[in-house]
Amino acid sequence: MRNTIESVEDDAGNVATYRRHANGGGLVGRGAKVGKSSVIKAATYVEAGARVGSGCRIGAGSWIDRKVHIGDHAVIGDAVYVGAGAVLGNRVRVGSHSRIGARAQIGDGVRLHADSTVPEGAVISAAIGPSSHPSADALSGHKQPKRSAA
Repeated sequence: MRNTIESVEDDAGNVATYRRHANGGGLVGRGAKVGKSSVIKAATYVEAGARVGSGCRIGAGSWIDRKVHIGDHAVIGDAVYVGAGAVLGNRVRVGSHSRIGARAQIGDGVRLHADSTVPEGAVISAAIGPSSHPSADALSGHKQPKRSAA
């Protein structure tokens, strides 16, 4: 499958040229870059100008639109659409049959369930864990309310 070139015609008669990705068989458009250790499953399109990091896994039948940037070690399920210009961080997980709108920004470590919809231009970041809450020292000026005896 190495360096196999395929042409695909859309409904309007426009022809686009893709190369078949050696690791999984998906189709990668002109100018798109995919990390060598990433897997792009069959019937998946990575459009022109998109960037897929290393160690990623993109499921069958997905469509990664133009100028999308996907960080390292992301896992994207089957039949997922990622809109033009969207940015997905490192270690992102997107469940099957989800839709990410154009120019959406998904932060590092975010996990989206199957059938999720992220609106165009939305910004989603991972939840703040307990280790990132301010310490008691940072709240030293704050007085705790007194409890009354009942």
